Amino acid sequence: QVQLVESGGGLVQPGGSLKLSCVADGFPFKAYHMSWYRQPPGKEPEQVARITSSTITESYADSVKGRFSISRDNAKNTIYLQMNSLKVEDTALYYCGRLQSWATTYDYRGQGTQVTVSS
Repeated sequence: QVQLVESGGGLVQPGGSLKLSCVADGFPFKAYHMSWYRQPPGKEPEQVARITSSTITESYADSVKGRFSISRDNAKNTIYLQMNSLKVEDTALYYCGRLQSWATTYDYRGQGTQVTVSS
């Protein structure tokens, strides 16, 4: 059974940083591309970052480019999202997803972790 469990969210002031983690289980993790998504209240979900299975390629939404960094540790079945210079508009539910291919959306996702940026 595929399981994805996120952690690391919380309340942070504008300009602050957070690092999210997503631990995967139930499938050969190192064979899959992975991605982070977010969904602000009342808005559509957005893919913010993705990373290839081999960690060679990363891709970011324009809204987070230069501020967020995705990484993975295949030995720990974990992906990370380092978020710096956080803005109020980064407030959202963040969740990770498993990708069947680079150009598709997730086939499995986690429950998510809430990130709130507020002074």
